[in-house]
Formats: sequence, structure tokens, C-alpha cells
Amino acid sequence: MEIKLLEQAKKVLEKNWQDGFTIPCEGLYPFQWNWDSGFIALGWAHIDMEKAKSELRYLLSGQWSNGFLPHIIFHNESETYFPGPEVHAADLSPYSSEIKTSGITQPPVLGFVLEELFITSGNTELDFISELYDKVLLCHDYFYKYRDPEDEGLVYICHNWEAGTDNTPVWDDIWKNLDSPEYQLERRDTEHVDASTRPSNREYQHYIHLIELFKEWKYNDALIAEKCPFLIQDPLFNAMLIRSNESMIRLGTLLKKEDAVRQLKNWNEKAKKNYQTKLYDPELKTYIYFDLRADKPMKYVSSSSFSPLFAGIPSKEVATEMANRYFREGSFSGKNNFFLLCASFDPESEHFDPKRYWRGPVWINLNWILYRGFKRYGMEDLADQIKSDTLFLLKKHGFYEYFDPRRDIHQQSDAGYGGNNFSWSAALYIDLLKNKH
Repeated sequence: MEIKLLEQAKKVLEKNWQDGFTIPCEGLYPFQWNWDSGFIALGWAHIDMEKAKSELRYLLSGQWSNGFLPHIIFHNESETYFPGPEVHAADLSPYSSEIKTSGITQPPVLGFVLEELFITSGNTELDFISELYDKVLLCHDYFYKYRDPEDEGLVYICHNWEAGTDNTPVWDDIWKNLDSPEYQLERRDTEHVDASTRPSNREYQHYIHLIELFKEWKYNDALIAEKCPFLIQDPLFNAMLIRSNESMIRLGTLLKKEDAVRQLKNWNEKAKKNYQTKLYDPELKTYIYFDLRADKPMKYVSSSSFSPLFAGIPSKEVATEMANRYFREGSFSGKNNFFLLCASFDPESEHFDPKRYWRGPVWINLNWILYRGFKRYGMEDLADQIKSDTLFLLKKHGFYEYFDPRRDIHQQSDAGYGGNNFSWSAALYIDLLKNKH
């Protein structure tokens, strides 16, 4: 079964390969996505290192001159996705790429992805690391230069799509106070998958409204920081940046880039300190979000709340307390082992929805992040469980985009949702099976 599924995973990546890069899945996501490509490269590295390298080169070909790395690179033409390059109009920015892109970003995973590729290669790809290193460093520099107005080492996101967790209930309070126009949408996603598992039309109107504001401001970071109604310090986004800094420190040391290493260490020292003091909630005993516009914490628990484990942010004591509360005994494990790890939003919340995108379903990339986090803190029982649950979902249903977290539902019906033959689900399955470190 394992060998057969491994071959199927390879076929998913091969089918989605576009002569230089990989689309997340046919129809639903027909372009190159930022953090998708990072995770996809991890899978390619085990079966075709040249394609893994091409994946990252193609992604970075869309980088803007100020270091900004967009969330979509429109290398190709397609009518199956909305909003396309005309809606984003990223060329309004004086820094934009010659290649068509969006004007927003996604969680910065490339630093740790570069290190993973180097390790998977048997430490033989230092020339490739050297080729891309400065571009990734420039991306990190962009965040600290333009997205950290309080000089805290914590960067903000200005659009929910930048979080990667598009329609998490965390944003609901912001949408309630946002008087977005009722745009006539040309959505394509609901033509490909069940609308009941996707964000609502009203949510999409808020998403497009933010983009319209950015266009009005010509994607000027200073104006966005001053005026944007959505300005959030997100735990997942910042954990990915801190973890990528960590890898860039190790790779920079190998490349003898002393100034870069010094700068990265300074960023991380400040970031880790303020992450713990500002984003950790001692009552909830986990990490939450901070709304910079409203100047207040957002006390919600999601799978993003546990991503600091991957970046080594909490102390051993804090990490153990968090794991005990939420996974060994608490709401994410479910009473009597009711839930698979790890739901994308707190199953005990009234806002939890086990089928709708980031409002409850299990996502393979967050499971991979948490698996690595549990391993880092020596929590082998939880690492084994989340790996086992992940493999169960993929073996049972195939390489879907996201999955129902309710354990019993998988015995009754199909519980894989969103796009099928989804690239990062296949790629991370390959990595979970083949990676020995």
C-alpha cells in the first residue's frame, strides 16, 4: 500500500509540473503559489532534485526589486482562477516584477526549505544555496524594513490571504466592522469544488476590497501601514519567518556570509523575545494573534497557535504545558480520541466548521509543521500520532487539499475536501515517508 501510494504521490507532482514549476492543482489553482512551492520543493527533492531547484528559481523570478515575494506568480495564462493578474494590478507598484504577480505575499518558508533541500541532497547543493541565498535574505530584509512599524521583530500581514489561513474565524470580527462594497464576483473556485467547503461570497467581497485599497495606494507600504483596516501580527507567519531566519543563519555560516549571519541573529533575538511576550497568552496557554489596527490581542486558538514549536520559540516548560492542554487532554485531541490531529481551528469553539476550508479541517502542511515541532521538543508520542493521522487521511482519501478532522466521519463517507491531486499533500507525504532527520 505504501509503495503504491508513493507512486501515486509522484504522479500527482508530475501531472502538476508545468515545465519549470508546479501548480497546486489543476483548474482550482492553475498558477505558481509562494508557500505551496516551498512545500512542493521538499517532495521533489527526494525524487528529482533538479525540479526542486527549478521550483524555487521560478518562484524567485517573480520577486520585486524591494525584496517582496508575491503569493502568486502568473507565469502562464488561465481562465479558471479568480482573482487573476488584472484584478491584482501589481504593476501599480514601482517595485513590481516584469513577470505578472499578485501584490500580497504568503508565509516565508523559503529559508528553511533551502536548508531542507541542502540536507536532502547530502550536503552537495551548496552552490545552489549560494545562488538563491541573497534573494531569500532580501525577502527577510523587506519584512523587517517595511512590515515591522514598532521595531519589535514581529511583522504584520495586511491581507488574510497573506496568513495562508484564508478564512479562519479569527478574521470574523474584522469583517464585521469592514463596510466592503458588494462586488459582483467572478469566482471560479466554486465551479471546481463544493461551495459549502469554501469561503462565502461576503468573505470574498472583503478580500477583494482590501486588494482594491492596495491598488488605490499603489501598494505603498507606508500607506498600507497607516490606513489598512487589516493589520495583524500572525503567529504562523512570524513563526515561519523566525524558523527561516534560523536556517539562513546556519546556511550563511557555511557560505561565510558574516554580515548576513549577524543581521539574522539580531532579527531573531528580538523576534523570539517579543513573540513570547506579546503573542503568548498565559490564560489560554498558547499563542494568539495581535491586531495592530485595534491595538489589542485576538484571543483565538487555531493550528497556527502551535506553529512556534517548529521555530523553537517556547521554553520546554511552556511547550509541554501547551501540548498537554491541547493535544494530550484538550480540545484538539478531542474527548475519547474523537478528533484527528490537527484541526485548523479549535473544535470546542462555536465557530468551528469541520468542512469549510480553514475553519476546522486538517491541512497537511500544518500537520507537517507541527510534526517537526513535536519532534524538536522531544514529544515523540505526539509526533507519531500526527504523522499516523496524516498518513491515515492520505491513504484513506487520496491527496486532497484538506480533510475532515472528525475521526468517525471517515468510516461513513468521503471526507477529503477542496482540490484533489493537491501538490503539497503529495509532496509532504513523500517527505514524511523518506525523510530520516
